[in-house]
Amino acid sequence: MDVKEISAKSPKLDRETAVVVNYGETLEESVEMFGAEAMNSNAFANWRVTLQAAIRRGHEANKTDEQIQTELEEAKMGIAVTGAVVDPIQASLVKFKTMNQDEQADYLEKLKEAAAQG
Repeated sequence: MDVKEISAKSPKLDRETAVVVNYGETLEESVEMFGAEAMNSNAFANWRVTLQAAIRRGHEANKTDEQIQTELEEAKMGIAVTGAVVDPIQASLVKFKTMNQDEQADYLEKLKEAAAQG
């Protein structure tokens, strides 16, 4: 468990407050602290906001509902959506964080080899 300071400003009221909260350093620890249902509910609430933003971008680009659906039907929670397309670099970073040290070292070696081949 760790603690995190979170602050928020209310410019209209010229006020700022900071609070300190406990949080899990890993998903497993967070589930232990708050429960799987709470973690999933909160994750989905945040993902909903991301998807709604992608839908609005589709509206602004004059895309049809069907085009928007097609672009988002394979969306994955936790992976940034760039123009309603999965960002491969972000997906790679998310995957990297799930690897153990040996897998990360192997992956970095493969990236270096790919860069050398240019």
